[in-house]
Amino acid sequence: MQNLSNNINPHRTILHCDCNGYYASVECLMRPELYHIPMAVTGNPDNRHGIVLAKNQLAKEAGVITAETISEAKRKCPNLVCVSPHHDLYQEYSVKINNIYREYTERVEPFGIDESFLDMTDLWQNYAASPARFADLLRNRIRESIGLTISVGVSFNKILAKLGSDLKKPDATTVILPEDLATKVWPLDITNLLYVGKVTAKRLRVININTIGDIAKTDPAFLASYLGKIGENLSLYARGLENSEVQKYSELDEAKSIGNGMTFSEDLTDWTKINDGLSGLVDEVVARLIKAKKVCNVIQVQLKSSDFQVYSRQTTLSQHIQKYEQIWAIVWQLINELWDETTPIRLLAVTVSGLENQGEVYTQMSLADFVANSDQTENISEKYLSQSKIKDANQTVSDYNNQTKISTKQDQIKNLVFKLNQQMGGDFLKLGRN
Repeated sequence: MQNLSNNINPHRTILHCDCNGYYASVECLMRPELYHIPMAVTGNPDNRHGIVLAKNQLAKEAGVITAETISEAKRKCPNLVCVSPHHDLYQEYSVKINNIYREYTERVEPFGIDESFLDMTDLWQNYAASPARFADLLRNRIRESIGLTISVGVSFNKILAKLGSDLKKPDATTVILPEDLATKVWPLDITNLLYVGKVTAKRLRVININTIGDIAKTDPAFLASYLGKIGENLSLYARGLENSEVQKYSELDEAKSIGNGMTFSEDLTDWTKINDGLSGLVDEVVARLIKAKKVCNVIQVQLKSSDFQVYSRQTTLSQHIQKYEQIWAIVWQLINELWDETTPIRLLAVTVSGLENQGEVYTQMSLADFVANSDQTENISEKYLSQSKIKDANQTVSDYNNQTKISTKQDQIKNLVFKLNQQMGGDFLKLGRN
């Protein structure tokens, strides 16, 4: 086998900065009293089947985990306080944090709303005596300027920098050098390596691969034949040979699409958790659409299975929309088409595109209109709704539009969804938020 140090570039300085308990920490900034009690940000605090999106340190110490239901969390922590998410705030703080990173380097690549890679190669010397000292400086800067804490991994590539930031939390710096691979990285369980989920871990353990070192020392050709492309990649990651560049923040695609995804700590296997997970994603996408003053006519749902297979489905509408209840209903239809009810889901994502400025092409459709105009309607109708129920649903919308007794927009939305669900014979449509 080749020398494991071959092709390692030890001269790069890559940081992975990860905000600690991001959603919960931002909520605590807004309501300082939450710092001192166990709290969680949940998809729907009024629904015990809503899921935990984030939690503070006190809730974590009580055993609360991300993606479990509120009822499960409260069994572990009866005094848990649940609050609704404020996705517009999370996006606002994310921009603020990345702008601070950009004061030091233009190579800032967000890895989700609360994580970013920074390339500080040949730059850290301008600010500190060592990369570790620079990471400490950055942590202090974010804490003092923003009020949030971050954990920072420092290494010579993105994969190991990410691994480092996960090793010590909260508010810590971890350095992984090439000479640390054998002592710091290889003894770790395989699940510490990015992209090793439950299914992959199970397959590896069957052949007695239990640590990252076991992966590193296994013939790469065998791993590729056994696991496919992911096996080839894991071999590179474990040997420190991942060398992808950190993108420049200014070169990232902007305004072509708006999306949000979430990787769950436990695979989703039932409709309740999928519903709650998607509702939070749609919430954030709509908040960002509104903030950007954009409307969309393409909606995509993507899922990643526990064995890292990616599946997606999208639909294109004849008119542009922005309202939560319309986007949510389409997302719900797409996930019903996409998921086979047996595949464990590791990640869900919702993306909208075909963006235009609000007011220029903006014609808001009724629920019946977008069902009729969707290029996926025929398949959806055949699989989930009989034509008679579509007809009845359209009549329900017509009846609804003629009503004058309902005074508020929220009451109108709730009433419409209720009536549609009655016609469809189940809880097919959900508001998914307060």
